[in-house]
Amino acid sequence: MQAPARGPLRHVLVHLLTPLLMCLGMGLAYMSAFVTPEPHDMPVAVVGTDARAHAFAESVADKAGDALDVRTLASRAQAVDALTSLDISGAYVPDARTPELLVASAGSDMSALAAEKVFTPLAAAQGAPLKVTDVAPTVPDDPTGQGLFFLLVAVSIGSYASVAALGAAGGALRMRARAGLAVGVALAVSLIGTVLAGPVFHLAHHGLWGVWAMSWLYSAGILLIGVGLHTFLKRWTTLAMMVLFVMLNFTSSGGLFRPELQNGFFGSLHAFWNGAGFVEGVRSQLYFGGHGLGGHVGTLVAWLAVGALLTAVAGLVERRRAAVAAAPAPATAADRKEEMEEEMEESVGV
Repeated sequence: MQAPARGPLRHVLVHLLTPLLMCLGMGLAYMSAFVTPEPHDMPVAVVGTDARAHAFAESVADKAGDALDVRTLASRAQAVDALTSLDISGAYVPDARTPELLVASAGSDMSALAAEKVFTPLAAAQGAPLKVTDVAPTVPDDPTGQGLFFLLVAVSIGSYASVAALGAAGGALRMRARAGLAVGVALAVSLIGTVLAGPVFHLAHHGLWGVWAMSWLYSAGILLIGVGLHTFLKRWTTLAMMVLFVMLNFTSSGGLFRPELQNGFFGSLHAFWNGAGFVEGVRSQLYFGGHGLGGHVGTLVAWLAVGALLTAVAGLVERRRAAVAAAPAPATAADRKEEMEEEMEESVGV
């Protein structure tokens, strides 16, 4: 019996490398970011100016260790301001009869639950039930506040999946044409995201124009980066896009867990990654009166600028390659087969 040829088998194994790397990367990223969320310097406050309040705050800090960053605030009004500015995750108002915990679940339902888990036993130790007041609740259509994360997922998939189509099917087009198509696709993706967020699922009861603008900035940045990368990475573009805009992006966005509930790596990415800019920007507009919105929009604009620069550089490289190969040899059957396989791999990789 004749043994199978090694060449075809090696070819198949090389093509299987991309999905296997995706499997490994997704498992590492999602499990390390989401499986065991724990507070790390989670900011909370104790309301009061007397010695008893300061002593109580010091006691909480000593017991919590590195898990909490405990501070004192002079009044309940200051605590509300700090919560609506996303400076703290919870504020405890001591009272002998009805101690109160202030939270802002629109900022992070999980952070609010973590703060409640910290202070409920302390109130119980005083023999008093804890009253929880939500100063920034989510809309009834999105009770956990995680709808914005799934909006991020939808817009992201529409964006990076389109990169595979533009790279595989649009390779014969000039870079200027591909960049124009990327901008147009971003418009379509952002409109779909806005319709889902507004009329369909009612995540956004106001500010739909702002949701659309941030969706377009976010999507256009991903698409232009992908179009530019395809010139250099070819069949590995899909894997690169998955790493940048799924593995590192979804996990650091703050849509499920804010950075104080994650390890230092993903928490640090939250400060400048584009998914965090999108989620926090939309959240700021919908629930927190635009607090910090300029910084989040600036993050999205910076990523868009990187995409535009990368696309411009890729266009120059392609023109130089074309000049070097002024008289290219006609494509062989093997070349055409490889291009078709590359296109198939990119499509499957999405």
